Amino acid sequence: MSPALPTTPEALKVTEVMSALRLSRSKVYDLFRSKQLESFTVGRARRVPVDAVRQYMQNQIEEAA
Repeated sequence: MSPALPTTPEALKVTEVMSALRLSRSKVYDLFRSKQLESFTVGRARRVPVDAVRQYMQNQIEEAA
């Protein structure tokens, strides 16, 4: 029996990152370019690991403190 797939996504679409962080598309791509937010591509599709979004938010909180 094969293990079940996770019910929550492990990688997000750019639009989902935009919604989660309440940022514009251009700002999200700026974060990719500046290496502040990790991402990867599959073909032409850009994906962002959920953990990368959490790490980005944690870094922002730490910088603000």
